[in-house]
Amino acid sequence: MKSMKLFGLLVVLAVLVTSCTPAPGGAPAAAPSGGKVIKIATQSPLSGGSAAVGEGIKNGAQLAVEQLSDGLKGMGFTVQIVPFDDQAKPEVGVANAKNIISDPDILGVVGHYNSGVQIPSSEEYHNASLVNVSPANTNPKVTDRLLAEVNRVCGRDDIQGVVGEQFAFNEMKVKSVYILHDKTTYGQSIADFFRKAAEKDGMKVLGFEGTEEKANFDPILTPIQAANPDLVYFGGIFDQAGVLFKQARDKGIKARLMGPDGLDSADLARIAGDAIKDMYYTTVAGPVTYYPEAKKFATDYKARFGKDPEPFAAQSYDSAAIILKAIEAGAKANNNNKPTRAAVRDAVRATKDFKGITGAITFDSKGDPAVAKYFVIQVVSSDPAKWGENKAAKTLDIPAPPPPGK
Repeated sequence: MKSMKLFGLLVVLAVLVTSCTPAPGGAPAAAPSGGKVIKIATQSPLSGGSAAVGEGIKNGAQLAVEQLSDGLKGMGFTVQIVPFDDQAKPEVGVANAKNIISDPDILGVVGHYNSGVQIPSSEEYHNASLVNVSPANTNPKVTDRLLAEVNRVCGRDDIQGVVGEQFAFNEMKVKSVYILHDKTTYGQSIADFFRKAAEKDGMKVLGFEGTEEKANFDPILTPIQAANPDLVYFGGIFDQAGVLFKQARDKGIKARLMGPDGLDSADLARIAGDAIKDMYYTTVAGPVTYYPEAKKFATDYKARFGKDPEPFAAQSYDSAAIILKAIEAGAKANNNNKPTRAAVRDAVRATKDFKGITGAITFDSKGDPAVAKYFVIQVVSSDPAKWGENKAAKTLDIPAPPPPGK
């Protein structure tokens, strides 16, 4: 009899452990819920080298859900944020996406950070009619696939790469460049857009090379030192760039340094130190201080999370806000009942003149913002605490290109 009781206790414990086991990527396994629970998922790297920015994306969406859900709560809904750690890995993002679409309470996804993760993951969202609003993915393929579920509040790399090259050529007077990239969908693509623009302007491209190295860049830096370019351009993410740039300076390379918004993190300064002072990077998300409507957000974010917002946190807030507005409109149209995913998807794509904290947002037929901001930023200090004080050397408002084939 005692053995039977012990067996029963073990079964209960096993059930409890299983119900608390995290889903792949970090989010808890979804529990059954009633019709009055609404969830918004986030996907971003919450571990690994890109975690600082990934956490900011999660936090920005979380703050929006906490502050902007009153309308839905008034209808009797409980609104929850469900964060997933995609680890900046495509296979993890796709596995997470399959878990996300299996939870009927999830009506929208904010994310990702890496285009190489977003593109395959969003194919899963598309198959389930689940809307995805990205705060940070800039590769053209994100929206050029013309998926009704996929939108972004930021600009595109086919424009950002050219903005960087034009600034280097016209403002920095660069005559020669050595281009590196991290072999990812994001890094290689934007490096190639920079290269094509440089060749068109007659800038000498002394090298174009990809690397997944994270620790010892000497085999790459030796030919760069011999080529003696005016500029080294790196298409990739800040954790890799920081080590590369520090070793370049330690080796005696004097070239100016430049890259895209993957370099935009205070962690770049923590890793590279004085090596990055006075370098430039382009971005589709300027420092939060450059958005007048984001002042309260910055204050609230620091009070809630104990630190200043990372790049793309404000864009994540706007992404979640757009989804929340679409869900609320769909619920009202459905007699205060939960709307379908398709209804939310269509309402998001119809977004026009949404007053976000990063500016007014209107989606075009592809899901791009009709007009996006692009910044060229100068790093003014190697102090990570002063990253938010970096100077905007140029700010541009540029319309999105037409759909492919138009």
